[in-house]
Amino acid sequence: MKVQGNVFKFEDNIDTDIIIPARYCSSYQKEDLTPHCMEGHPEWTDGSFAKQVKQGDIIVAGENFGCGSSREVAPLCIKWSGVSLVIANSFARIFYRNSINIGLPILVCKEMVEITDHSDEIKANLRTGKITNITKNKKFSAEPFPKFIEEIIKSGGLINWIKDQGLT
Repeated sequence: MKVQGNVFKFEDNIDTDIIIPARYCSSYQKEDLTPHCMEGHPEWTDGSFAKQVKQGDIIVAGENFGCGSSREVAPLCIKWSGVSLVIANSFARIFYRNSINIGLPILVCKEMVEITDHSDEIKANLRTGKITNITKNKKFSAEPFPKFIEEIIKSGGLINWIKDQGLT
C-alpha cells in the first residue's frame, strides 16, 4: 500500500482532546466528528484543519502522539478527515492499537520527523516502510508492520478484516 500527500506538522504530546475535543464525542458519525478534527489545537480552534486537509494528506508529529484518553473516535476522526498516514516519533499505546483496529496507517520514523516541515510532500510505501520527503529529496526507513497487521489496515480495520476472513 502506497500513500502520498502534503504534511500537517504537529509537536509532541498531541492528545486525544486536541484531536477531537470531548464535547464532540457524543456522536459516532463521520459528519459530526470530521469538522472538528484537531479543533483542540491552538492553531486550529476555528475548525480550519478540517477545511484545509485533503484526501491523502499526512500528519507528521513528535513524541507521544495520541496520548490522553482511550477514545477510538480520535484515530477515526483523523482517518475520516482524509489523512492517509500518521508518522510520529512515538505513539501512545492505546492510540497505536486503536489506529490499527480502525485501519489508520501509522509509522514511527524519528529521522524523517526531524527534517520534515509543514506542507512538505511525502510519499510512503507501507509494505516496505520506505518514506520519501519529495520536497527535500530525502529518503528514510521505518519499521513496516508484520503482514497480518498490514492486512488489517488494508482491510480498513479489524472488523472489516474479520468479515473478509469469513469469521462472522
